[in-house]
Amino acid sequence: MSKPSIYGMTYEKLTDWLLDYGQRRFRVDQVWNWLYKKRVASFADMKNVNKETIELLEENFVLHTLGEEIKQESSDGTIKYLFRLADDNVIETVLMRFNYGLSVCVTTQVGCNIGCSFCASGLLKKSRDLSGGEIVEQIMSVQKHLDEKGEGDRVSHIVVMGIGEPFDNFNNLMDFINVVNDDKGLCIGARHITVSTSGLAHKIYEWADTGTQVNLAISLHAPNNELRTQIMKINRAFPIEKLMASVDYYLEKVNRRITYEYIMLKDVNDHKSEARQLAKLLQDKRHLSYVNLIPYNSVDEHNQYQRSDSASIQAFYETLKENGINCGVRWENGADIDAACGQLRSKQIKKKNAV
Repeated sequence: MSKPSIYGMTYEKLTDWLLDYGQRRFRVDQVWNWLYKKRVASFADMKNVNKETIELLEENFVLHTLGEEIKQESSDGTIKYLFRLADDNVIETVLMRFNYGLSVCVTTQVGCNIGCSFCASGLLKKSRDLSGGEIVEQIMSVQKHLDEKGEGDRVSHIVVMGIGEPFDNFNNLMDFINVVNDDKGLCIGARHITVSTSGLAHKIYEWADTGTQVNLAISLHAPNNELRTQIMKINRAFPIEKLMASVDYYLEKVNRRITYEYIMLKDVNDHKSEARQLAKLLQDKRHLSYVNLIPYNSVDEHNQYQRSDSASIQAFYETLKENGINCGVRWENGADIDAACGQLRSKQIKKKNAV
């Protein structure tokens, strides 16, 4: 069995592990600093760490489990990476440039079982969860790419919106958040991290109970059960009533705004009538709600859907605004590369299988 990535160890877990192996407590800070501040390429590069500790780390962990397979760069500065894992699976990670900083979108699973009818991520079913280390290493790989450019750039924001359902990999997700948020390491603030779920209501309760200040986004995409079930089969297990009950619990416990993601599908969910239904659904929690209207990125395998036209998007937006709902339109990054989540991965796997 291959050795795990050391990046999956939170500061607390690394402390316990090193102490269990008879190491002095100060070694924890030394190792952590080399990993996340100096971002070394090998354990042997940890210059002030004694030989015994380095050998112990080398025997039990690895620093690199991802290999860069493809890097696509967009004219808008977006970079999409296809990483190959140690077991030969591939995943996507995306670096996006905004006026507020550099944001990385990470993947949490190899494939996805949620089965949203419009999404490229679900074209290939889930084969396994990513470890906490494999999720952290996506950030480390992008940061090291930025370090090599020598311009002083750093990853400042994270969105957990790549391939997979983050709440279906809950424990590894929490380890990932604890590592990247740690103020002795990458120090990416909780409010600069957003986790998106398709609406696993039971996990939203669990998420609320952690008390985390990390932002929550929910992929809603429809304001009623009939339409949402048509678009997202997860709605059969967690219909809107169950989902909104978990939302109410979250708001009561955490009192933080939720973003509702709403893909704009032409003549499917983009009418004024759906906008009015959505406004009614969120009316009692509108002070802690924000609706993100997302023009659809076309996927060849889902050609039953097209992007809503600009007039429909504008009318939907205005209807929400008129009903007191905070909202905005999110235009995609990386339109000239494989912009849709999971698109690059599915294309490359098809190419490989065709050979």
